[in-house]
Amino acid sequence: MAAYHDDLRFAHVLADAADAQTMERFKALDLKVETKPDMTPVSEADKAAEELIRSQLQRARPRDAVLGEEFGSEGTGPRRWVIDPIDGTKNYVRGVPVWATLIALMERGAGGDRPVVGVVSAPALGRRWWAAEGLGAYSGRSLSSATRLHVSKVAELGDASFAYSSLSGWEERGKLPGFLDLTRACWRTRGYGDFWPYMMVAEGSVDICAEPELSLWDMAANAVIVQEAGGRFTGLDGVPGPNSGDAAASNGLLHGAMLDYLRP
Repeated sequence: MAAYHDDLRFAHVLADAADAQTMERFKALDLKVETKPDMTPVSEADKAAEELIRSQLQRARPRDAVLGEEFGSEGTGPRRWVIDPIDGTKNYVRGVPVWATLIALMERGAGGDRPVVGVVSAPALGRRWWAAEGLGAYSGRSLSSATRLHVSKVAELGDASFAYSSLSGWEERGKLPGFLDLTRACWRTRGYGDFWPYMMVAEGSVDICAEPELSLWDMAANAVIVQEAGGRFTGLDGVPGPNSGDAAASNGLLHGAMLDYLRP
């Protein structure tokens, strides 16, 4: 387990560099924004942040593979860094401060690839969350100034706070009826979106969250943070980890009840 201390420290160094880059261009009047083939936006800041992280990985971890949202996959091997340079680009380009850089290290084992280190850094919110396998999950300004995270102990859906990103994704996949039934069963629902609901699950301020379509870079860092905080992170199919193409995260106590509504 101790082997991940150095990787976690390095992930913080990467996040520091990315934060400086993204904050410099946040709310810039001349920010250039393009549309990708999947019709989602990408800004010059997304690309610059990923290029910066990749260059530092190349120097410090040349044997490790890299997967990033903007520039794809590079390298092979049992260790792979998974990067979302700006999770919440639509917020970023509109000046909404809810966006973050997601950095994860995944390692290949008998059960497939699993995230072992995760850092989620949201500089416009002044927040950062992180975890490493076996070391717990934390939030704070730095490794030396941090609070350990624990999921909630809410055990009934009727008492639960449920966070999600949008209604349209559930409707497009024919899963809206189950989703709406789940919202009716819960005490409270809010559409915080992107990385933030998962961090709130890890903090214990939200009890369950789910999204119907995601990429690995959207989930890998979130998954290890939720798990190390004592929660569960699976696909909507119930398979543990961030490899299902969709996600459900909870305090563990409510996971089965949530999936009963959302399972394919």
